[in-house]
Amino acid sequence: MNTDIIENSETTENPEKTENPEKTENSELMENSKGKGSQNGKESSEDFLSDDHESADTRSSSYPDFGMRIYGHGRPVRLFVAGLHGDEWKDTTELLKRIKPPKTGTLALIPLVDCGKYISTLSPDYYHGIGKKIVRAIEELKPEIYVELHSYSSKNLEKLAGKNRLELIGVPAYSVLKEGVLLGSVSPWIRQKYFPKESLCLSFELRKGSEESRKFAACMLEVLKEMQSLDEFIEYMKEEFPAQAKRAMEDYQRFYGEI
Repeated sequence: MNTDIIENSETTENPEKTENPEKTENSELMENSKGKGSQNGKESSEDFLSDDHESADTRSSSYPDFGMRIYGHGRPVRLFVAGLHGDEWKDTTELLKRIKPPKTGTLALIPLVDCGKYISTLSPDYYHGIGKKIVRAIEELKPEIYVELHSYSSKNLEKLAGKNRLELIGVPAYSVLKEGVLLGSVSPWIRQKYFPKESLCLSFELRKGSEESRKFAACMLEVLKEMQSLDEFIEYMKEEFPAQAKRAMEDYQRFYGEI
């Protein structure tokens, strides 16, 4: 079965630049852990995937300024990213910092991408700029499962999940799951450029300031960190959220012309 549950959408608002997280938080995200290096001092993705990382591995030599954490080993590789722009880190970063290692495969985390100016991930400019660290991780790790965590203001719910979003903005609407959590996919630009059709690429939108929204998103992340493939996730959605899954696949067919 083909890719994506839903295509991504972003709010059109551009929040002003927010304050940085506390220095102690950034230093924690940037901590280094020991790993096996190659002769030139850097690990290849093959070397990395063959090793067992029971604790976080930021691999600072390969990923400067990422604050990346890596758990487990082997395939499938899952890459979760949060705090992509503006003040979204306030609702999403901590969720990734709390995740435990997966039972199988690899889980790579970037809890904080950027907390500065808001640039929509629907624009290629995002991934050419502050999002290029995400692209670099994708190119090296080649994840089968990729998840972005975003947050939204309640006033923008209709812009994200409205039935006319595809006609108005050019990307399918998010599906409403529970507790204000929305599920879509990532920007079509990065989806088509960096991922094969069989990859699972998802975007979650959490309602800003909602503890219930964060708790439910954390539960979904626990499910996804153990997922093996796109097809497995589709079957999960059909069972747990049948209406949303049906609409998502219909929207995908309208957008890409195939399922």
